[in-house]
Amino acid sequence: MKKENLKRCALLLAFACATLCTFGQNKGSLFIIGGGDRSAALMEDLVQTADLRPSDYIVVLPMATSIPEESIAYISGQLLEHCKNPITSFNFTKAQANDNQAWIDSVKNARLIFITGGDQNKFMEVVRGTKLYNAMHEAYRNGATVSGTSAGAAVMSQIMITGAQKGKSETGRFSEIETNSVVTSEGMGFLTGAIIDQHFIIRSRYNRLLSAQADHPDKMVIGIDEGTAIIVKGKQVSVTGNSQVVVVSGTKKIQVSDKNKVTFKNAKLSLYIHGQHFKLK
Repeated sequence: MKKENLKRCALLLAFACATLCTFGQNKGSLFIIGGGDRSAALMEDLVQTADLRPSDYIVVLPMATSIPEESIAYISGQLLEHCKNPITSFNFTKAQANDNQAWIDSVKNARLIFITGGDQNKFMEVVRGTKLYNAMHEAYRNGATVSGTSAGAAVMSQIMITGAQKGKSETGRFSEIETNSVVTSEGMGFLTGAIIDQHFIIRSRYNRLLSAQADHPDKMVIGIDEGTAIIVKGKQVSVTGNSQVVVVSGTKKIQVSDKNKVTFKNAKLSLYIHGQHFKLK
């Protein structure tokens, strides 16, 4: 084969590889809030991240909460202080998440999707494996911002912390750091290389996060405090808000005792505040 043909084949192969790498990449953003009060500055950052055009609208999904009307009214009021875009809400049931095509299409075409707090398990019981799940991912791929607070933050991970502890009747205590104690299930999967925990610093959830890291050493575990958010665009993450974000990754040499006590070495621990940045794995 002539050198010219070899060079042309190499160029075509490089172009094909670049096309495959970019195909299917998400164009949207994630705005993941650790719960608690949301300041005006945080809400302004959310609206700016969504980059709302006059023709765009916002959808609120309250399926995690037991007080949907109150949650919808509160977040809608905050958003309307920073934008004039229409806001609608859909409190889907499991059946509606597959059968109400008009609602599903509205979610798919929204520019900003906001998931309220409450119980992440309740939200995923409605959404998991439905057309609504697919519509939310399609919206994200096409450039929408998906945001959530508290339970709405927990659902962002593919591996979702449920809040339960194996072998314990009470949830959320995690008085020890041990393997096989953090109950997880399948979340929305917007983040595949990281696991999210929320209300992190104020509720001292370090034991839970370190236990999750021991169970999933290939993942980055991210603890977001109240009044604080991470903004995810591709692999790039920036921090905004009043408190801090804890990130643990790279755990090696994990050992487990006969009582499930875990030891490990060389974990990377980072602490970030407003305006700082890091990369996802």
